[in-house]
Amino acid sequence: MRSPLLNLPGAVAAEAPDSDVAAHYGDLFAEQRALLKGEAIVDRSNREVVRIAGADRLKWLNDLTSQKLDTLKPGEWTQTLILDLQGRVEHHLTLVDDGEAVLAHVEPGTSEALVGYLDRMRFMLRVEVSHEPELAVLSNRDEDFVVPRAELAEHLGRPLAGLWAFEALRIEDHRPRLGFETDHKTIPHEVGWIGDAVHLTKGCYRGQETVARVHNLGHPPRRLVFLHLDGSVDTLPKHGAPVELDGQQVGEVGSAARHHELGPIALAVVKRTVPVDATLLAGGVAAAQEVVVPPDAGRNVQIDPALRRRIR
Repeated sequence: MRSPLLNLPGAVAAEAPDSDVAAHYGDLFAEQRALLKGEAIVDRSNREVVRIAGADRLKWLNDLTSQKLDTLKPGEWTQTLILDLQGRVEHHLTLVDDGEAVLAHVEPGTSEALVGYLDRMRFMLRVEVSHEPELAVLSNRDEDFVVPRAELAEHLGRPLAGLWAFEALRIEDHRPRLGFETDHKTIPHEVGWIGDAVHLTKGCYRGQETVARVHNLGHPPRRLVFLHLDGSVDTLPKHGAPVELDGQQVGEVGSAARHHELGPIALAVVKRTVPVDATLLAGGVAAAQEVVVPPDAGRNVQIDPALRRRIR
C-alpha cells in the first residue's frame, strides 16, 4: 500500500520490497544526522502488521517462538523468530504487547504466510490472529510506533528521514534484516540473533534442538560481518553480490548503504572459516571486515555487546 508521504516534493521511492515508502526526501546525509539526533521519523509503513489477541496470547507465542514472551510487559518491545524443524529462520517478528493484544510487524509480503501458520497452531487456545492492513509502522532512532494508516498524512509537516537513512544506521548497528542477511538456510547463530531474538534457557519450541546443539557443541557454518567498502568506487554492491577471497566466493552481500561518517558500508554473510583479518571483495569492491559474529560463536560464546553497537 503506497504511503501518502511519497507525495512530498523530493520524495524518491525505494526499491522493492520497500517501494511503497521513500528512500529519501532529497538530502540523504542530512536525514541521517536528523535521525541520529532524534529529530526525524522514518516511514516504514510498507512493513506488515499482525495482531494477536486473546487471554492466552503471550504463553502461546512463548511456546511457538524463540523468545521468552510469557512475562512480556505491556509497552516493552522485543524480537522473536519462528524456526522450522531444522532450526532455520522462517519469520522474524518485532513486537509489543499493548495490554490487550500483541502487535507484531514483519517484512513486506510475509504476513500472509505468518498468519496462516499461526492460525493452524491455535488449537483450542484463546487467541485470535489477524492481518491489520490499516495499521502502519513509523520509527525514530530508538523506537517503533504502530499507528493507524489514516494518520500517516498527519506527519507531512514534521522532519522525515527516508529508508536509506534508516538502513545506513541499521547496518552501522550490525542488525540483520530477514531476506537481506538471511536465506532459506539461515540459523539464528549465523547472524547474531542469539539474545536479541532467541532466549537460550526458555522452554522448548520448534527448532530449539538445533539452536541448543549449535550453541553447546558446534560452530555455525557462516557468520555475519560488517564491511568498510572502498570509498573510491562510485557504486554499492547489490544484495546477493558475491563476497570473494583470493578469487573464490566465500559469501554474499546482504545490505549496503552510504553512511554520513563511515562512507560506504555493508553487511555480509561469509563462511565461518574466512580469516577475520582478510580483505575481501564485495561485488568487486575492496572491503575490510569487522567481526560481528565471532567464528567460534557456536560454542557457548556470546556476542560481545561492544561489537553490536545497539540492540533494538
